[in-house]
Amino acid sequence: MIDMAASDFRHPRRHVRLDTILRLRWLAVLGQLAAIFVVLQGLEFDLPVIPCLSVITLSALLNLALQIAFNPMQRLEPRYAAALLAINIIELATLLFLTGGLQNPFSFLFLAPVLISATALPSRLTMALGGLAVACASLLVFFYLPLPWDPEDPLVLPPIYLFGVWLSIVVAIGVTSLYAFQVTEEARELADALAATELVLAREQHLTQLDGLAAAAAHELGTPLSTIVLISRELERALQDNAQVSSDIKMLREQAQRCRDILSKITQLSSTGAPFDRMKLSTLIEEIVAPHRDFGVEIKVRIAVAASKEPVGTRNPAVLYGVGNILENALDFARSAAEVNAWWNDDSVEIVISDDGPGFAPDIIKRIGEPYLSRRRSGGDEAAGEHSGLGLGVFIARTLLERTGAKISFTNRIFPDHGAVVSIVWPRRRFETSESGEMPEA
Repeated sequence: MIDMAASDFRHPRRHVRLDTILRLRWLAVLGQLAAIFVVLQGLEFDLPVIPCLSVITLSALLNLALQIAFNPMQRLEPRYAAALLAINIIELATLLFLTGGLQNPFSFLFLAPVLISATALPSRLTMALGGLAVACASLLVFFYLPLPWDPEDPLVLPPIYLFGVWLSIVVAIGVTSLYAFQVTEEARELADALAATELVLAREQHLTQLDGLAAAAAHELGTPLSTIVLISRELERALQDNAQVSSDIKMLREQAQRCRDILSKITQLSSTGAPFDRMKLSTLIEEIVAPHRDFGVEIKVRIAVAASKEPVGTRNPAVLYGVGNILENALDFARSAAEVNAWWNDDSVEIVISDDGPGFAPDIIKRIGEPYLSRRRSGGDEAAGEHSGLGLGVFIARTLLERTGAKISFTNRIFPDHGAVVSIVWPRRRFETSESGEMPEA
């Protein structure tokens, strides 16, 4: 089976396009200008317009400089993207300092840069930006220019209210950023794992197509090789008086015959030959089990005898890989033996793979099949029987099998027996007509 590490598909370094950051910064510039216009013209507040416009102008000039100096389509290193988001936080803090500090309802915009970082940048940079936002909000509790309320009816907010605003900003930054990071990370892991699944299936299908190509080549080359053998035999008879030439022709005929024999074997081994296009359930299980024999773990195969005829299914690479991967995991966990049991009736086909190992840990049994879920052994864990292998491989196997209509369940044997049990059940109609289909929606 294919052994792939999670690191082959996971990319811890994330990149954001400069164009994305610039679009958000331009949106912020337009929003700030609109807010100042509304406050000045609509509410008739006497704001420090020149300082505010100076901050916004500097932000716009920075955007223009970045657009001119760099290709907007290039992907930024995480630290550069974080630096631009940090500048956004500082610009917002400066504007809030000029317009009432945390009394300004726009103070909650501190959330925006941190949320963007949580969805696109590494966690350490998100934590740094969150710390910067909290620090700016904390300073604005004590240092700010008050809003120009009506002098005849000034609004004085109690300190406890400002503390509540500060606390709500801090909690919102922490909770929403954590939520956004977790959702984005799970989506990224699922996308990477599905890409790995498609790669595995493509490889299995490619191997099957190579079998077909070999059979076609053997068939096409058989006729010219037969002609070569026939002509060389006739030449050998006609030139038998010339020992040197006769010996060379005999060697030519023998090598041509050898080529015919090799092509004949390729044809017999090919999966595209009529006897192998479809296979009985017992034949399918034997093909899956055969590569894993003689590796120190006994594999017991039991095929139940049923009243109905044994199901015959298409030779499906998804089934071969999926069941084979689960069997390989069972052998990794098994102490001395693993079992493959199969039975069927008119409605369903079931394969159950079990082992005599430690079984599934209670804390992960309900999560088996998630991508990148694994329990890797350290030096101290080996004695406890902890094994790796419950991550990407099982996700791929489960995904491929579910594509064929199978339902998979993971359980442990009932005490006093011990070991893991994996049950794979198909509707009989789906098993006998299953073909490789499209990847299901994530």
